[in-house]
Amino acid sequence: MRAVRAVEFGGPEVLVPERFPDPEPGPGEVAVAVEAANVIHLDTLIRAGVAGDSFPVTPPYVPGGSVVGRVRDVGPGSDPAWAGVAVLARTGHQGGYAERIVVPEDALLRVPEGLGHHEALALLIDGATAMLLEHAARFRPDTWVLVLAAAGGAGGLIVQLARLAGARVIGAASTPGKRETAHSVGATATVDYTTPDWRERVLGITGGAGVDVVVDGAGGTLGESSFDLVATGGRFIGYGTAGGSFAEVDRDEAARRGVTVLDLMDLQEQEGLSRVDLARLALEEGREGRLRPHVGMTLPLERAAEAHRALAERRVVGKVFLVP
Repeated sequence: MRAVRAVEFGGPEVLVPERFPDPEPGPGEVAVAVEAANVIHLDTLIRAGVAGDSFPVTPPYVPGGSVVGRVRDVGPGSDPAWAGVAVLARTGHQGGYAERIVVPEDALLRVPEGLGHHEALALLIDGATAMLLEHAARFRPDTWVLVLAAAGGAGGLIVQLARLAGARVIGAASTPGKRETAHSVGATATVDYTTPDWRERVLGITGGAGVDVVVDGAGGTLGESSFDLVATGGRFIGYGTAGGSFAEVDRDEAARRGVTVLDLMDLQEQEGLSRVDLARLALEEGREGRLRPHVGMTLPLERAAEAHRALAERRVVGKVFLVP
């Protein structure tokens, strides 16, 4: 089979297409013929060697944490009914950039009837994250929500969930195309966060009051600079690291203003639901047409390095997939 391996830590050029023997499923496992592999920002951080504290990986390794495809072989002890079924599979953070993967049977989710395979993959990880963030943000009718990185895989879904709850959304993004995408999925207004006066524009849109909720998908200094836009008693929810790290805000100042601050590590699973349960909820929202993920780039497997460069340079609107 073909796969892409990171031969060492470094830039996108360390991603090398290679050939390997087809993996065979063992007891309790299945083999999945991959139709598309998800590429996320975390993949670029692991490849660069800067995420080792949280995601210990040793090169050489095959990147990729989630795929969509069909079960081709069933190992001993696995349910033979899986054979031929369209499935989503999480692989951890290794193994997805390949034509064929082997995963435990309990790592599978069926692709819901009526939902496209690429749409389902787009909802597997980012959809679960968005559902978790919705719970933490507590979107309410007629409140203002600022979404940073509003055209990203999760950001676009958060815009939609906030609008479904009746909130008014300001989508912050860096290019006209990204801002148009945020508008198309429900943003009431958009701002260009690369301009010096973008925060003044947010205040102008809200009549000087600021926003009730910031959902920060950017992180770093950009996320930190949005903290002052949260109104007294509001909420600041950080989940993104595109800026190199989670946003670090002044917790004492937050306490003084009554602002609840949560980052991705703080968020508890929704009422005891697992990530799998949250993914199922997102998939059902997608099947019903209430969540519409946007796939912005689909490349052949061999062009994994190009996909990583596009993500790192923030040239992608929505999701990035590799197709064997």
